[in-house]
Amino acid sequence: ADEPEGFWTTPAIQGFGKVHFVPKAAYKPDPHQSYKVVFGMTSASKGPGDINPSLERVARAVNLYVASGVPLNHLKFVAVAYAGAMPLALNDAAYKEAYGVSNPNLALIASLRKAGIDVAVCAQAVAEHKVAYESIDSSVTLALSALTTITTLEHQGYYLMPL
Repeated sequence: ADEPEGFWTTPAIQGFGKVHFVPKAAYKPDPHQSYKVVFGMTSASKGPGDINPSLERVARAVNLYVASGVPLNHLKFVAVAYAGAMPLALNDAAYKEAYGVSNPNLALIASLRKAGIDVAVCAQAVAEHKVAYESIDSSVTLALSALTTITTLEHQGYYLMPL
């Protein structure tokens, strides 16, 4: 059966990371708390024209917290791409050159940025993929490495969510 109209929503990141909010669900976030999460994004996209599934799940996390009443400014989220997820950080020209299509992740990265979410890429993964640093989109933070990003943020009280 088809879901009713409005069953899936994207309250904070419009059009991405759809959620079905369940008002009586357990373990809902507390709107009065702040949440510090570093997302380790390692999944590759299904195909070059597909949005990276890890990035989509970051949007879903933002939408779930906001649907639970947590203000965006209470979300201290950093999403770092490495391993198979590295290509999501490429600018459109470099992505087109490598894969023959526009980078489908850039609109989602822009929406996450607008919501105050930092999207970063591991410089070591960029080097391992033999990609020039100039090919990384200007909307993406170039991090020294995923290893140091995750551990540095954990020292600052962030929780790791591997994707």
